[in-house]
Amino acid sequence: MEEPSFTIGIEEEYLLVDPDTRDLIQEAPPGFFEACERHIGRRVTPEFLQSQIEVGTSVCRSIAQARDELAALRGAVAGVARDSGLAMLAASTHPFASWDAQRTTPKERYQMLAQDLQEVARRLVISGMHVHVGIEDEDVRVELMGQATYFLPHLLALSTSSPFWHGHDTGLMSYRIAVWDELPRTGLPESFESYAEYRRHVNTLVQAGLIEDATKLWWDIRPSARFPTLEMRVTDVCTRLEDAVCVAALYVCILRMLYRLRRNNQRWRRYAAMLISENRWLAQRYGFAKGLVDFGRGECVPYAELLEELLELVQEDATHFACAAELAHARTILARGTSAHRQRAAFERARAQGAEERAALNAVVDLLIEETLLGVPTG
Repeated sequence: MEEPSFTIGIEEEYLLVDPDTRDLIQEAPPGFFEACERHIGRRVTPEFLQSQIEVGTSVCRSIAQARDELAALRGAVAGVARDSGLAMLAASTHPFASWDAQRTTPKERYQMLAQDLQEVARRLVISGMHVHVGIEDEDVRVELMGQATYFLPHLLALSTSSPFWHGHDTGLMSYRIAVWDELPRTGLPESFESYAEYRRHVNTLVQAGLIEDATKLWWDIRPSARFPTLEMRVTDVCTRLEDAVCVAALYVCILRMLYRLRRNNQRWRRYAAMLISENRWLAQRYGFAKGLVDFGRGECVPYAELLEELLELVQEDATHFACAAELAHARTILARGTSAHRQRAAFERARAQGAEERAALNAVVDLLIEETLLGVPTG
């Protein structure tokens, strides 16, 4: 059996802000995206809103290559933004921007999306990180999707960066998930026994005129409709580059671990979506603070304990991909907190120093702008 290539590609969505008001811009400056393209070519695209921009690495053969490319992409967009009098931040929600003040990108695909989804689409002032892993065999891709679903809450908990919405603390670590789940065809994927079965279900929706193609399936993990990859979409965009690389490295190691089981005529046990959804909620609400349910033991287990078990499971794969250091960084995330933790701390620190609420939210934006470029060459 030929092993999948396990190539990796990372897509990130950023928010563009006015550095004076700290608010999202409503309209991209003329020539902004063209300037980005001059620096990084077609690896940058406009997003649904004019205040967003998306970048994507090439097909990378190693975690180190993915890290270097992602750092370069962040630096290039940040440089163009700076030259345009703007700032860029990597977070899945803006601390206080109003969704109803945003303008969509004048592109046919986005206009059709806005027409179809109405108010649900207009609330999509959110950004995410998508990780593609090369799995060429279609049936293997679908089989591993069903098993990898178990680990999605573990990945989400390490990435949370969206505690604020419309100027207030939502009480959730990933409010982005709540906004995203308002769309149809989101959340955990259906379970399929083969790629052919998956395609039959997709074709039913296409023939009924409900979707044009499989790109309109916005599950937390899905077979990519454009590439021979299994695309993970559950995570928030990580503010710090090193956190993003850690999450991506852990995902590709999980997939290879599952493939090794398959090669040995074993498989990771599949659990009902209702059970995995509970862990997804725990990660969305609390991040890693409350732990997750170990379904085999039938109890909530501290996240740190689950992480150590997971790192042991994928130790061989971390060696294979030469990314042991990137995976070990997950312990640093637990000790230091995710972006959501640091955003809350920045807000509370500013308030304790006497800042008004809006000024404290501005301090959160300043933190995000700064941390987005940590370890990033800005030129």
